[in-house]
Amino acid sequence: MSDVKKLRRSTKDKKILGVCAGFAEYFDIDVTIMRIIFVILFFAGCIGLLAYLICALIMPEDK
Repeated sequence: MSDVKKLRRSTKDKKILGVCAGFAEYFDIDVTIMRIIFVILFFAGCIGLLAYLICALIMPEDK
């Protein structure tokens, strides 16, 4: 069976809702880098906050 990655909110490395940790696990990068990206997007017109909230609503939680 193939090992398919699924985008899910993390339950083990979350600070707020686990969205950044979920993206970091999916793309196999450090979670701090992903959090910095969302903060930069937040200050670039609140796009980061909107994207974070949409992802938090849509992404299923990790089991």
